[in-house]
Amino acid sequence: MNCDDLNLALIGECVISPLPLDAREHLKSCKRCRELARTLIAPIPPDEPSRCDLNQIERRLSFDLRAVRPVLSNRYLFVAFGAIFVFAVSLNVHRLGALGVVAMSPLQISIVLGSLTISTCLMIYSLMHQMLPGSRHRVSPKLLPIAITISLVVMIAVLFQFEQERDFWVGARACLMTGMPIAFVTALPFWFVLRRGAILSPLVAGAATGLLTGLVGMSTLEIHCPNLDGWHILVSHLGVAVLSSIVGLGVGVSAEIAERRSTGETKGRAQRGN
Repeated sequence: MNCDDLNLALIGECVISPLPLDAREHLKSCKRCRELARTLIAPIPPDEPSRCDLNQIERRLSFDLRAVRPVLSNRYLFVAFGAIFVFAVSLNVHRLGALGVVAMSPLQISIVLGSLTISTCLMIYSLMHQMLPGSRHRVSPKLLPIAITISLVVMIAVLFQFEQERDFWVGARACLMTGMPIAFVTALPFWFVLRRGAILSPLVAGAATGLLTGLVGMSTLEIHCPNLDGWHILVSHLGVAVLSSIVGLGVGVSAEIAERRSTGETKGRAQRGN
């Protein structure tokens, strides 16, 4: 047996069975092959980290860990958002009255309430998936509030006539002052539901939540306000939804800035602790 034959024997058999007799005889006469066999047969020492390294890794992993509650199911989230919306609109309409429904035609009532219902369901659907990381969005959550706002503008432009009112800003201010507090108050129960999820983008979720609360105010005004001028509805009714969305966007920006600062401080403390 020569060196090449021994190499094949070492590769094929040295780990699982003893070497043949002629291979062992060759090892006695060849120093190079003995060193190769010793290298292949020698046990590999386990490459384990030291106890100090393991403790350091454990501290880094567990530094900012905290217990979390399980995310609610889609069905529960949809029912919770929908119930808050319906309750808020019903309560405020009962308090203010339903003069707008009396002033509108059956066609206008059907289209207005239908559009607001569809818009609300789409926003709830979007928020519901933003609370569950990894969810697939059929429509981008960044574009959906813009698309809903545009569709409501088109709906108002088609259904209502645009006239020049003498005291336009007086009436517009009255509806804005009625709708905005409704939106702000409704934001609180919505927030209690949102905090049960895992929001990855506070900015997008803030704008979406703001629009959803604004739709509560707009729906209340559409049912309550008897002024059917298109300019009035655009500025003071739809304006409540738009302003609420802008406020929600601002809150989301503030939350993201605070989260980045908190993350930076946590990393700094972890590095100093190490």
